[in-house]
Amino acid sequence: MGGSGGGGWNQLGDVHSLEQKAREALVRGKRNIFISFATEDMDEVNLLRAQAKNENSDIEFNDHSVRAPYNSERAEYIRERITERINRSSVTVVYLSEATTKSDWVEWEVSQSIKLGKKVVAVHAGTSFAGTRPDWIRKNRIKVVPWSKLAPEIK
Repeated sequence: MGGSGGGGWNQLGDVHSLEQKAREALVRGKRNIFISFATEDMDEVNLLRAQAKNENSDIEFNDHSVRAPYNSERAEYIRERITERINRSSVTVVYLSEATTKSDWVEWEVSQSIKLGKKVVAVHAGTSFAGTRPDWIRKNRIKVVPWSKLAPEIK
């Protein structure tokens, strides 16, 4: 077995140091957030997205809105694509509204997020949500917060 004068250990140490720095950078980097919402809430959700585009924000929303019915011919394909996006995200944020309760897609996205081990947080406009909360919020112990308190919940 030949050697190179011990230089190999230094190189291994450097690789370990680089890996550690990369991990730290990822922790400080943007959070990739999957946002789940009913299509009826598009205008309100666009406000949330605009807030995230603020230069000082470290939040990046991963949203690919689905307008197809839950039981459409393309539903299985859509579920596969959504699952990929949820899997790449750090957290799932659910926009809570009266329309959320009626959306099969939102319920499925939340269920899939939980199945994939993602944290799920529900967010609403204003200081409190006076509407009807979906049963799956309580059943899955999903925390509900106003927009103004979202950032600490997804870090």
